[in-house]
Amino acid sequence: MATLVHLQTIQNPKGKLTVFEKLLSGGIRRVFYIYDSENEIRGGHRHRYSSHALICVSGSCRVYVNNGENEEVFELDSPEKCLILEPKDWREMYDFDSSSILFCMSNQYYDPDDYITESYPQIQKKSKKGFEMLVNQIKN
Repeated sequence: MATLVHLQTIQNPKGKLTVFEKLLSGGIRRVFYIYDSENEIRGGHRHRYSSHALICVSGSCRVYVNNGENEEVFELDSPEKCLILEPKDWREMYDFDSSSILFCMSNQYYDPDDYITESYPQIQKKSKKGFEMLVNQIKN
């Protein structure tokens, strides 16, 4: 299941420095970021091989994760929070605000064959109302 990590942050009078190291097995091979996604749902897939690290470096967003056995919603609202996703973790990113920039790192290069767009049966059976109830529980 996905893991939320609080990154080491060093603060001095000149500002803050947050460190990301040794969190993705195999190192970092690809970096991308998502922005201008207010009112959109991004993701909607899992992977065969790729692990990912997500950091909302500006603004905030939520990430729904389901690994076929458990589900959870994570709130990324600080550049000191990093969500580590395993390949089996189905992910949907949403509730982006207008200033959100979601910085994503992968331990694999892009390969369209690595993406699995079929959700777990539990997700397919869950009504949209059920998903909204889960999201509302996290918001409140």
